[in-house]
Amino acid sequence: MRRLVFALVCLAAFSLGFAREAAPLAQDEAVEKRMVTISEELRCLVCQNESLAASRADLAQDLRREIREQIGQGKSDKDILEFMVGRYGDFVRYRPPLKGTTFLLWFGPFLLLVAGVAALVIVLRRRGRRVTATTLSAEEQKKADELLQLAENDKP
Repeated sequence: MRRLVFALVCLAAFSLGFAREAAPLAQDEAVEKRMVTISEELRCLVCQNESLAASRADLAQDLRREIREQIGQGKSDKDILEFMVGRYGDFVRYRPPLKGTTFLLWFGPFLLLVAGVAALVIVLRRRGRRVTATTLSAEEQKKADELLQLAENDKP
């Protein structure tokens, strides 16, 4: 029984080491809704496959705090997005704008698909040209017939 109590006390002490401070509840619900709307448009720079709103990374929490502060300063959603893009580049947006630097991001997959299909067509056409029906000369046909006859005679 003492071992069980000791194990439970050790487990409780160990789990307290991983405890974190609870996230504060939203002081202003309208600010929190705006922050969530804006952060859903942004990519977490640590996770890269999650939105800033869904990420639990420390950097994402800091960026959400920054968004709340800017909302409190009276900045518009557009101003906040421009600030984030200015600081972290177009990569921070889930839907980056179409411009010269993001052209390959938008059209790269389609260009690769077209290039792959074109390469496949070229390879298949070249292969078709190589494989042509050739006829044997009379001398070659005679040699082939002799070889076939020898092969048939050697069968047990």
